Amino acid sequence: MPDIDTLIDAETIAQRVKELGAQITKEHAGEELVLVPVLNGSFVFAADLARAIDLPLSIDFFGCRSYEGTSSTGVVQTTLDLSHSIEGKVVIVVEDIVDTGLTMAYMLDNLRTRRPAKVHLASLLSKPARRKIEVDIDYLGFEIEDVFVIGYGLDFDELYRNLPYLGVLRT
Repeated sequence: MPDIDTLIDAETIAQRVKELGAQITKEHAGEELVLVPVLNGSFVFAADLARAIDLPLSIDFFGCRSYEGTSSTGVVQTTLDLSHSIEGKVVIVVEDIVDTGLTMAYMLDNLRTRRPAKVHLASLLSKPARRKIEVDIDYLGFEIEDVFVIGYGLDFDELYRNLPYLGVLRT
C-alpha cells in the first residue's frame, strides 16, 4: 500500500453524514424525495446518507465525469442517465466533491430541464480554491484545501475507493 495521509477519519465522516441525514429528514418530511448519486465517486457517501435519512425515498443514478487521473479535462461526459422521471419530485443530487464546479453546474442544469419540484445538492466535499463556476451546496460534509483526495468512494485511476476514510496520496 502506498503512503497515504489521513485527511478525515472514518468516525468523523460517519458523524457528519448522520448530521446531514437528520437535516434532510427534518427539511423534507412529507415530500417525494429522490436521491441521485453521481457515479462513480459518490456511491459510498450516497449509501451511507440514504441510510441516515429517516424518510421514504427512491434512488436513481446519474453518471458523468470530467477527470482523467488527477486532472480535470474541462469537458463533461454523461456516462449514465436517470432511468425514471423526476418530474414534480424533490431531487437531492449526491456528489463526492465539488471541485471546479463544471460537472455539477452541467448536471444541475440538465436535471432542472426535467421539471422536478426542487433540486438540492449534497456534497461530501467542497474545494473552493479550484472553483471555476459557483454552485450552491445545500448539504455539505466538509470544505477542504486544494489537495487530491482519495478514499470513501473517491479514486486515483479507479483505485482506493474502498478506503473507509479520506486521505491524501503522498507522491
